Amino acid sequence: MARGPAPYDGPMAPTAAFFDLDKTIIAKSSTFAFSRPFQAGGLISRRAVLRSAYAQFVYLVGGADHDQMEKMRQFMSQLCAGWDVATVREIVAETLHHVVDPLVYDEAVSLIEEHRAAGRDIVIVSASGSELVDPIGELLGADRVVASRLEIVDGKYTGEISYYAYAEVKAEAIRELADEVGYDLAECFGYSDSITDVPMLAAVGHPHAVNPDRELRKVASANGWPVLVFTKPVALGKGLRLPPAKPTLAVLAVGGAAAVGSVLWVNARKRRLGA
Repeated sequence: MARGPAPYDGPMAPTAAFFDLDKTIIAKSSTFAFSRPFQAGGLISRRAVLRSAYAQFVYLVGGADHDQMEKMRQFMSQLCAGWDVATVREIVAETLHHVVDPLVYDEAVSLIEEHRAAGRDIVIVSASGSELVDPIGELLGADRVVASRLEIVDGKYTGEISYYAYAEVKAEAIRELADEVGYDLAECFGYSDSITDVPMLAAVGHPHAVNPDRELRKVASANGWPVLVFTKPVALGKGLRLPPAKPTLAVLAVGGAAAVGSVLWVNARKRRLGA
């Protein structure tokens, strides 16, 4: 049986629960889930939408190994080249609840609540960009966010990735946080769905595989890591309770490969412009 968060019984060394985002907290890839809203916002073409839909299908059915993740990284970074950063951030701010709320796993929210009650920090560690991950972190009351960074020049994305929070880099970020904050990693918890996050899970004393892909399931079985199955995406407003969101500390300033747009945003902008 999986060991749950222990009750909080007074002062102790700082600890944290480290969560991957895609298929761990939310039911889809945070990048590809918003391909149609991207199109509605005029940021991508119909062809890119179809390609994103296919990538999403492959990701949901079989997970993403290193080669697939590299292809997705190249696709998204090139897609974002030339996007105006301020516009991207405005889209995210105005559409976050409409797009993200229904994708959040009920079980993940409950687990976050339990860790919060046990006195642990909540840290989201994701390969997606901060324009999306930071607002989701704030929405969920996360204390810190680690995410990827796209290069920005003159207020626009160049298409180059200057920091990629992926695989071993996630584990390095966790260890750096432990040095900075004083986390006892042996008493920390980790959650992810992907084989690429084995270094992150191995960095903590209580790793958990969530909706694991085939390869991660094998590793979890070999190491005796608990396997959790999350199946209930639910809107955050549907009776779920979360602690008040703190201002998210972007441990690593990140650019947005995963920003979102929507018809709602387009219509709102037209109304403001008198269209």
